[in-house]
Amino acid sequence: MPAIVLFDGVCNFCNGTVRFIVDRDPAGYFQFASLQSAAARPLLERCRLPAGFLDNIVLIEDGVCHARSAAVVRIARRLGGLWPLLSVLLLVPRPLRDAAYDWFARNRYRWYGKQSECPLPPPGLRERFLR
Repeated sequence: MPAIVLFDGVCNFCNGTVRFIVDRDPAGYFQFASLQSAAARPLLERCRLPAGFLDNIVLIEDGVCHARSAAVVRIARRLGGLWPLLSVLLLVPRPLRDAAYDWFARNRYRWYGKQSECPLPPPGLRERFLR
């Protein structure tokens, strides 16, 4: 069963992160949906997260919802290369990891910019995006 990554679809950094994940996930384990999409609404409800949860990344894996730093680390452990080594960050207490995550999330638009709307995925990857 594929895991689902919910991401901020207008965030340039977040869209780049999705491309990064796709490039390191040739088996297609991850599927994606922007947090602004209709596909994300029932998933956010299932995770008991508000619809305005846009400053965060959410991973739904094996029916369990992970958000913020936990989602990032759990995604990294499924990627090729040395990225699974980031799993060691799970040893850092969640409040510290999430504080660093929140600081980055607050500044990502200033550093990387944002788009006025969610871009369409390229034709070869559209089947990995929920609608």
